[in-house]
Amino acid sequence: MKARASNLLATAVAPAIWGSTYVVTTELLPGLSPLLVAMLRALPAGLLLLLIVRQIPSGIWWLRIFILGALNFSIFWSMLFVSAYRLAGGVAATLGATQPLIVVFIAAVVLGHTVRPLSVLAAIVGLAGVALLVLTPNAALDMVGVAAGLAGATSMACGTVLTRKWKPPVSLLTITAWQLTAGGLLLLPVAFVADVPVPVLSATNLLGLAWLALIGAALTYLLWFRGIARLDPTAVAPLGFLSPAVAVILGWVLLKEALSALQAVGFILIVGSIWLSHRTSSTAECAPARSGDSKASADAR
Repeated sequence: MKARASNLLATAVAPAIWGSTYVVTTELLPGLSPLLVAMLRALPAGLLLLLIVRQIPSGIWWLRIFILGALNFSIFWSMLFVSAYRLAGGVAATLGATQPLIVVFIAAVVLGHTVRPLSVLAAIVGLAGVALLVLTPNAALDMVGVAAGLAGATSMACGTVLTRKWKPPVSLLTITAWQLTAGGLLLLPVAFVADVPVPVLSATNLLGLAWLALIGAALTYLLWFRGIARLDPTAVAPLGFLSPAVAVILGWVLLKEALSALQAVGFILIVGSIWLSHRTSSTAECAPARSGDSKASADAR
C-alpha cells in the first residue's frame, strides 16, 4: 500500500508541473504559435533522451510508437490548442477534464476492466471541481471548439490506456524518448505551416522553452508513463485534474489573479476525486489477491 501511495505521489508531480504551462506560456512565450511551442516542447526533449538511451524501436514498435506519439502528443496538443483558440479557457479546460471519465470506459473495452460506479463518480466529481475552478458564467460555446476539446480528451485517454496495454519491452526512459520524438516529428509540418516565417527566439523565449521541454515534457512524461506502467489507468487519469488546479493557484500567487470561494470548493472536489479514485482502484486491485490467497489456503488444506 505504501509503494502504491508513493507511485501515486510521484505520478502526481507530472500534472502539477503541467499546471505551470499557462504561466510560462503567457509570461515567457507571448506571441508564439501554440503548435510551434508544442513541437519545440516535444521534439528537442525526445531527441535529447534518444541521445541518452541510444536505442530505436524495432518491428511492430515503429507503428505502435507513432500511434502512441500521435495520441499522447500530436493529436492531443493540436486539438487542445484548437479548443483553446475557439473557446473560453474555462470551457476548454472543463472539456479536457472529461478524460478520466473516458478512460474508465476505454479501459473496460481495451483492458477488460470492470466499469466501477465509484470510478465514474470520482471522475464526475473531479470534472465538477474543474468546472468550478475555471468555468465562467458568460462562457460561450463553439461547436468546433467543443468537438476539438472532446477529441483531445479522447486522444489522451486512448494513449493512456494503450500505453498500459502494450507495455513496451524497454526502459521507461526509452519509451518516453520514443513517444516524445514521434509526437514532435508528427507536429513538425503542422507547426511550421501554422507559424511561417518562424520567429526569432529571444533569451526569455528560450528559457520558457527549456522549462517546457526539459521539465514539462522529458521529466513529467517519464513520471507519467511510470505511473501508467505501475497503476490502474483509472487511478492515474484523475491526477490530470491537478493541472488546472495548479494553474489557478499559480495565477493567484504569481499573476495576482482573483481566487473565489467557488474555486476553493472546486479545488476541494478535485482532491476528493483523486482520493476516491485511489481508494476505488486500490480496493479493486486487492480483491483478486484476497480471492487468490483464499484459494491457495484451501488448496493447501
